[in-house]
Amino acid sequence: MTKGTASLGKMGRRSVHIRCRRCGQRAYHKQKKYCAACGFGRMKKLRSYSWAKRH
Repeated sequence: MTKGTASLGKMGRRSVHIRCRRCGQRAYHKQKKYCAACGFGRMKKLRSYSWAKRH
């Protein structure tokens, strides 16, 4: 019986995202090798969506 709430406490030890070279945010995924914020490593254009714009 190791799965469940007890296992969730071990998730905060290692960082999944590191600082991105292009946008500077802590959103670059080390294993997937792309930035979740700007799309660096996945596309040359900056990642932008109309639903994510601040009004």
